[in-house]
Amino acid sequence: MSRKHAIIKGTFILTLTGFATRFMGFFYRIFLSHTFGEEGVGIYQLVFPVYALCFSLTCAGIETALSRCVAARVTRGKQHEARELLYTSLTLTVAVSAIITLILQRYAVPISAFFLKEPRCADLLVILSYAFPFASVHSCICGYYFGLKQTGVPAVSQFIEQTARILGVYLLYLYGVRHGIRFGVALAVLGLVLGEAASSIFCLHALTKGRILPAIARFHLRGSLKHAGELFSLSLPLTASRVLLNLLQSVEAVSIPVRLKSYGLTLSEALGTYGVLTGMALPCILFPSAITNSVSTMLLPTVAEIQALDNRREMSELIKKVASSCIFLGSICCVTLLCFGQWIGDILFHSSMAGDYIITLAWMCPFLYTNNTLISIINGTGRTKLSFCINTASLGIRIASVFLLIPVFGIEGYLWGLLASQVSIFLFCLLCLAKNFSGLGKN
Repeated sequence: MSRKHAIIKGTFILTLTGFATRFMGFFYRIFLSHTFGEEGVGIYQLVFPVYALCFSLTCAGIETALSRCVAARVTRGKQHEARELLYTSLTLTVAVSAIITLILQRYAVPISAFFLKEPRCADLLVILSYAFPFASVHSCICGYYFGLKQTGVPAVSQFIEQTARILGVYLLYLYGVRHGIRFGVALAVLGLVLGEAASSIFCLHALTKGRILPAIARFHLRGSLKHAGELFSLSLPLTASRVLLNLLQSVEAVSIPVRLKSYGLTLSEALGTYGVLTGMALPCILFPSAITNSVSTMLLPTVAEIQALDNRREMSELIKKVASSCIFLGSICCVTLLCFGQWIGDILFHSSMAGDYIITLAWMCPFLYTNNTLISIINGTGRTKLSFCINTASLGIRIASVFLLIPVFGIEGYLWGLLASQVSIFLFCLLCLAKNFSGLGKN
């Protein structure tokens, strides 16, 4: 199969699943906003910085490293070593995620009080902690299949995760209504655990051809650590970068409600505003990015392959086609959201505030959707440090808008900062690719 057809096929599968899960998630967000209110959604959103940080520590870096190593082994016909790499990654990530689970449970109260600035998140963090062992299994197996350039299992697992999350929460909610039990927003956090558990079980079933227990019985710890050094050396820089970025994002997320209080809002109003922005407006803006995220996933190994062949002409054509297509898609989405953003907020979310935010954020679309692919191209050429610096600079702009603009202009100041950060990423990526274009064929 040619590289073009591989990208198209993989993108189609991942995009189809991405749209399906985002469509489900879109209405799930509406359900959460109607069930728990704006303040409840705001509290729920506060746990996601911790979720992202713990995921980065346990899964993110080693998943990417595993995918690269598996692809290299399969290219050389060493399928057995590829499977050994998977076992090693599973051992490492499950062990680390178990430690993270215990730490999060032990320190849930101080994390909620001093880091998230919301004591009501303590119980939510305890529930959330159980998701990480399942997430590590899910992530590693998906990384293994991406290394094989097989997107079927990762795509189906993503759909199963979203289905289990939504269906589990909805059924438990109906049970509570019928029996007079109020679960609160903790029910939505439990849905995260249910989704990860279901997807990990499916991935194990697909990997072992339904023979999960016999596969576990044949597991040997000693052999499973055979490639630990290689995976550690590759995953450690990636993990460190993701952790630092997530720390900055966490500082940004937890600071928004605090700075909104400095603007003059009450705690309830600040949490409500934060919930509308992150739980309603931003998911709507990000909905079409299922396409560009899928393209980005398939681009990274393709760019690395073109780079290895030192085919600069093909690289140039690929960059131009991908960038122009993403800008076109973003422009269409921008116009659509400008026209119907207020209707989406008023009718679907029952929040005029959400409509206002959607209209303001719509201007990000051409840059936001293109940036995902440009960063993936830079990573594919091996310049992961450069992409890290670009993302860090962008986050610096966003954090500056939180501390400098929100106290003066309210949440509108942060929306302006978001737009400025996406424009900055777009310009930085174009400048870096143009400047280093002559070196795209080098490592």
